[in-house]
Amino acid sequence: MSKIKLGKNTSKKDVIIKKSSALFKTKGFNAASMRELADAVGVEAPSLYNHIGSKSELLQTICFKVANEFTTQLTETENKKCSITDKIELIIRFHITMMLDKFDEVFVANHEWKHLQEPFLSNFLNQRRNYEKRLVAIIEEGIAKKELKNINPYVAVLTLLSAVRGLEFWQRHKKNISIKVLEDDMVTHLLKGITML
Repeated sequence: MSKIKLGKNTSKKDVIIKKSSALFKTKGFNAASMRELADAVGVEAPSLYNHIGSKSELLQTICFKVANEFTTQLTETENKKCSITDKIELIIRFHITMMLDKFDEVFVANHEWKHLQEPFLSNFLNQRRNYEKRLVAIIEEGIAKKELKNINPYVAVLTLLSAVRGLEFWQRHKKNISIKVLEDDMVTHLLKGITML
């Protein structure tokens, strides 16, 4: 399991979320047990319930924490007074940062969301669909303003999201590439494919 860096102000609930993210990423939500999580946190299993209600509640917390961070950042970007190209670059860089800095949590949100219980499953999927629609709208605006090539907006969004999600492979193999080079090169390649420059 990956080592987790915890700050001085990290609460027990934060520790549990980080450790459970690492455990769910490694073993999968269904296979991970509360006993294993308690061992990872360094407490007795019953005392975990002083901080969380259930394993399902942990998954909900992780998935919506990630989804809300992406949504908040997107709203901030939409409201910025800058070009569409700059907005897309900010979005790509944020996705890359999340994949590098909060990989376990993003991995769980990307792969284990299917184990969410209703109504959380539907809410999570609606939030994801809405996020994609808002990205499509940004691409459409860029095309209308002649900043972007006349491409299919949905395909562009799918390509951008898939490319950044491909960092899962980099996380597994950790090739000898600096994070700055990785981020800058990805942004250059992705923007070059859709911008008019």
